[in-house]
Amino acid sequence: MIGFFNYTVILTYVSLASSVTGMFFTFMGKVNIGIFCLALSGLLDAFDGRVARTKTDRTIDEKRYGIQIDSLCDMVCFGVLPVVICWYSGLNTIHGCIVLIIYMLAGLIRLAYYNVLEENKNSTEADDNNPDGRKYFCGMPITSISVGLPVIYMAGPLFKNAFVYVLEFIMILAAVLFVANFKFAKPTTRQLIILIIIVAIAVLYMLYCYNWKGYVHWNLKRLVDMIRRG
Repeated sequence: MIGFFNYTVILTYVSLASSVTGMFFTFMGKVNIGIFCLALSGLLDAFDGRVARTKTDRTIDEKRYGIQIDSLCDMVCFGVLPVVICWYSGLNTIHGCIVLIIYMLAGLIRLAYYNVLEENKNSTEADDNNPDGRKYFCGMPITSISVGLPVIYMAGPLFKNAFVYVLEFIMILAAVLFVANFKFAKPTTRQLIILIIIVAIAVLYMLYCYNWKGYVHWNLKRLVDMIRRG
């Protein structure tokens, strides 16, 4: 069996599964559940590197494999899933499609460039908050969309009929920041916790507005009916 199988890749695999699940729900029109899955993938991605570095005896191939699957997973979780969510949120016009294509291209360019940098980087001295030695990202990381979109959707009622235009602006801005050459400070552990709390509040608010209890009850009723008919 090809591949590397140990605990260092579990969070990455679960993150991918979360995003694919989010796409399934979004296809069914359950955009809020898609947002929840996006936020969950972002949370898992925030810790997968930290978990991987706890295994001190990783081989060079295992480290490279981790880098590759992380980027491939990021393309699905923070590239494809946000595009699907935005499409079902109103960006399904011609100019909306152009915006989403630009977003995808920028994400692809960023992730490919990041892989090149990882292959050639010279590690600097690590500290407690950045154990991999890097204190800055080059440009805004693509995972930032897992924070940005939930917050924008939570603030959606404030924009009313202009929500689609705000969403287009945010996606274009994100695309530009993905490929812009500037230093984006890596969040410390405390900042990361604050971001997680903010996203959690946004997601819980949307789930409350969506009446997720009613949806779960409806699906359980369907399952019972299918069992009885079977």
